[in-house]
Amino acid sequence: MSTVVLETHKLLKRFGGITPTNDVSLQVHKGARHALIGPNGAGKTTLVNLLTGVLEPTSGRISLDGQDITHLASHQRVRRGIVRTFQINQLFNELTPLQSLALTVSARLGISHQWWKPMGSDARVADLCEKLLKQFRLDDVMDQKVNVLAYGKRRLLEIATALASEPRVLLLDEPVAGVPEGERQEIFDTINALPADVSILLIEHDMDLVFNFAKTVSVLVNGAVFAEGDVASISNDPRVKSVYLGEGGHG
Repeated sequence: MSTVVLETHKLLKRFGGITPTNDVSLQVHKGARHALIGPNGAGKTTLVNLLTGVLEPTSGRISLDGQDITHLASHQRVRRGIVRTFQINQLFNELTPLQSLALTVSARLGISHQWWKPMGSDARVADLCEKLLKQFRLDDVMDQKVNVLAYGKRRLLEIATALASEPRVLLLDEPVAGVPEGERQEIFDTINALPADVSILLIEHDMDLVFNFAKTVSVLVNGAVFAEGDVASISNDPRVKSVYLGEGGHG
């Protein structure tokens, strides 16, 4: 029996008369490859903001490893293992991939106060950075500033930086958004090769990525869970096709 890592129970968020998250009960299991899809305005981003502590729910509960985290601040959730990437990358343009990863790894090891030391002077940081640079196909651009990297490489760096925090649950918020067609396959391949013990919740519009990656798919419509199941059942569900897949895969 698989273990539930992240769970929401009747999660509700109201903004005045608008309810972007409506009684959402969702379970993400250990090692999950779980995709969250839905048409525009379905409430996907609001739900992720609730999971990560950016927003406070109107009612309902969120738990991580059975512990209630509903009212924890975002940084406390990161420390407990919920890490997110964004639709628009949140990187430091003047840093290189090596520097970006070294900063994150140093912070996780509790030695970020030593940032002024020469890069690589701590063997643990150097080893982890080298591993991540190879894993995410960034070793050939490790010393280039972020602002000159191809957009696909920036997305890879953002995922690498998230993984450097050693998440229990990794929320990938549209990792191929804005990435040119020719650079997408590298991201697909890298995401598919992420460690099996990291539970992943993928929020995505690209159906090729969803159906090649996910084992479980949840469909949000009007802030509520409209359907949930494996890839085959969701892709063949006539109700899902009518509200979402029938729109040509945009959501």
